[in-house]
Amino acid sequence: MDRSKQIIRTSWIGIGANVLLAGFKAAVGVLASSVAIVMDAVNNLSDALSSVITIVGTKLSQRPADRKHPFGFGRIEYFSAIIIAVIVLSAGITSLIESVKKIIEPTKPSYTTVTLIVIIVAIAVKIVLGLYVKRKGEQLKSDALTASGADALFDAIITLATLVSAGVMLLWNVSLDGILGALISVVIIKAGIEMLAGPVNDLLGTSIPAELASQIKKEVSEFEGVHGVYDLILHNYGPDVKIGSLHISVYDTMNAHDIHGLTRRISTIMFERHGIIMTVGVYAAATGDNKRTELQNKVIQTLAANKEIVQVHGFYYSEKDNMLTVDVVPDDTTHDDAALVSKLTAQIEPLTPGLQVTIVVDHNYCE
Repeated sequence: MDRSKQIIRTSWIGIGANVLLAGFKAAVGVLASSVAIVMDAVNNLSDALSSVITIVGTKLSQRPADRKHPFGFGRIEYFSAIIIAVIVLSAGITSLIESVKKIIEPTKPSYTTVTLIVIIVAIAVKIVLGLYVKRKGEQLKSDALTASGADALFDAIITLATLVSAGVMLLWNVSLDGILGALISVVIIKAGIEMLAGPVNDLLGTSIPAELASQIKKEVSEFEGVHGVYDLILHNYGPDVKIGSLHISVYDTMNAHDIHGLTRRISTIMFERHGIIMTVGVYAAATGDNKRTELQNKVIQTLAANKEIVQVHGFYYSEKDNMLTVDVVPDDTTHDDAALVSKLTAQIEPLTPGLQVTIVVDHNYCE
């Protein structure tokens, strides 16, 4: 079963569990003539909304790419996760407001045996459902499913707090309903903000995990003829679509036919292993005993000696065009690229008299 089908199946289980729980509560509420229990049953039906949103978002994300959306609709999953996170956040804020009201004006809760049974059953079902859905969300890397599972768990925690406060009230005649509710509400609000941050960062374009970046560079470096891997950039267009690019360094003695074959093999492996549509650019490293190699070594050594420079690559020298270009990667403390270029250009000008020098400042986008 593919990822999207597993997400949809898990969401249907969530809907089914909430509908059954709602039916149970409604039946008990009618038999016990309890309006509160019947209303809680209606609340359970609304809890199924997060699962419905997950299903709709997953189905929409599977739509094929078109001319306006050439990378597909995978990012719709992020919107689904955002909507569910907002629902959790809203529930936390609402719960906090009601809890503060109870602190200001405490009320003595009244519970019957039937009410307590319903509460205990609701807690058990919500905990099992929440843990299952959340675990599946983490396995399938679905923010929407993870948020939906967390939503169910928070419902169980709120209900459990109500049960605990009822027990304390019955035993010691002390009302903790408002205080416990407020504390749990703050936890839910914090979790809602964290849930919201994940998909929002994905939409904004967060960096890929350092482990994946290192793995990609390691795999590409192992190809025969590759003498350096640079400028790795990766964009997520949903969990199943990644578009990326990188540069490899090859010796300047390698012919175009062999370079073509090498870049094609790298692109194929990146797609097979990681599902990445990878564009591979090429830097030609000077070799042999000649002026180009000597100049390359001097320029790279001079630039690399600066403490703020993490990497130097992409050296290119053309005697015919009277030009020299080189790329540098500064550390995170560098914020003024123009000042850095001016400083580095002044350092290498004595090595390149009469040449038109261009220093390109790159940045780490994946580490």
